[in-house]
Amino acid sequence: MKDMYQFMRFVSYRSLQNWSVQYTRSEGFGYNDKYPMIRIGSFLRRSRTVTEIADAEDYKQVTVRTNNGGVCLRGTKKGKDIGTKRQTRVHQGQYIISKIDARNGAFGIIPKELDGAIVTNDFPVFDVDNTVIMTDFLLLVTTTKQFLNFAQSCSSGTTNRRRIDIDKFLEQKIPMPDIEEQKRLLNIYYKNLQRIEDAKSKIDRLKEKIDSYILEKLSVDVKSSTLEPISGCRFLKKAHSSSIKRWDCYHIKEEPQSNLYENKVLADIISSDPMYGAAFKTSDSFNGIRYIRITDIKEDGNLNDTSVSAQEYDERYLLKDNDFLIARSGNTVGKTFLYKNIYGKAIFAGYLIKFTLNEQLLNPKYLLYYTKSSIYKQWIESNKRVSAQPNINSQQYLGSPIILPPIKIQNILVSYIQQQYENIQKQEEAIKHYSVLALSEFETALFSSHEYVL
Repeated sequence: MKDMYQFMRFVSYRSLQNWSVQYTRSEGFGYNDKYPMIRIGSFLRRSRTVTEIADAEDYKQVTVRTNNGGVCLRGTKKGKDIGTKRQTRVHQGQYIISKIDARNGAFGIIPKELDGAIVTNDFPVFDVDNTVIMTDFLLLVTTTKQFLNFAQSCSSGTTNRRRIDIDKFLEQKIPMPDIEEQKRLLNIYYKNLQRIEDAKSKIDRLKEKIDSYILEKLSVDVKSSTLEPISGCRFLKKAHSSSIKRWDCYHIKEEPQSNLYENKVLADIISSDPMYGAAFKTSDSFNGIRYIRITDIKEDGNLNDTSVSAQEYDERYLLKDNDFLIARSGNTVGKTFLYKNIYGKAIFAGYLIKFTLNEQLLNPKYLLYYTKSSIYKQWIESNKRVSAQPNINSQQYLGSPIILPPIKIQNILVSYIQQQYENIQKQEEAIKHYSVLALSEFETALFSSHEYVL
């Protein structure tokens, strides 16, 4: 007889707030019986500090980001430009919900800098009883997948305009440890966050170590530009016409120079002319040939996990082992990538330039690591044209300075830097691990894994 009821859940008529199977399934959202269940409405009180909008005054407006992205300034407007003339004043420490995006995790706490800002009725605001629940604990509860499932269950309306029912929200009960237990659970969570911050700091130090190593081993001396100041004038420079490469607002550059090794340019170490990528649109399905775009290239020179294909295919754009790509446009101008066959068959997109390297002169990985260094990035910053968006064309790249030690020295540098990148990868894996662990440990403490099926 006991087994008959393993898939049934009995709900008291008095406690049933919503005649919905989806809501009823989420009403307990898998809580355990370790802590008492408390109504949200018992510690959140709706704030109704209504203000009349004056035409001559400036008002800060608030928005709440989805996926628990926090509360931020949407903008500042004159009262005369605001259509709804009765709005709610918000204050630091209050809890705010976006009715439309609550199902997507749009909850938050009003920060100090938005104290006194205004919101419409689509953003209900609540005072928090901190004798019952700590603000940080409340925020953390609302980040859990169990809570978000509940928020979705009591939101109704059309697909893109589903609003949360605030009355149902306030009637919902959540596990409520006492304040000391809340502090203990938060401390566990914060310890994992601290581990994440420690790993990030280690990554920063490893990157600095790599850069210092490159500068030291290449014996780099920063040589000033040929431009010289005109006597008695701070802002005017004189230059011989032969040294002027661009007839525009010329950046005063510092070119990297080595005291030990040859100072070349990119044109000296390639075996064919540069080639611009294909201007194809992406396809909705993957056809086995990856379409590499700027956004697919990570800062460390690897590719992200998202593979897309192009709607078209032209063999001219097919990449070969050790082809070198450089981003020519946008905020990521100068981003570099070394293609290897292990990535699978691939073509490259229009805002990338392909360079075929002379492997008799260099280790391709040396060029990749060199272009990640501060000395190359300084050249990028001082040479990119800024109009609608930053850009550097293929001819400019051909003139980019490359310090070229013998291949034996290049190999030594590559071996050392690879070891450091392996250490960076370990720290990145630790960040992923503790990011998952931080919230999962909190969820485990509050919620059981048991799910009811009606």
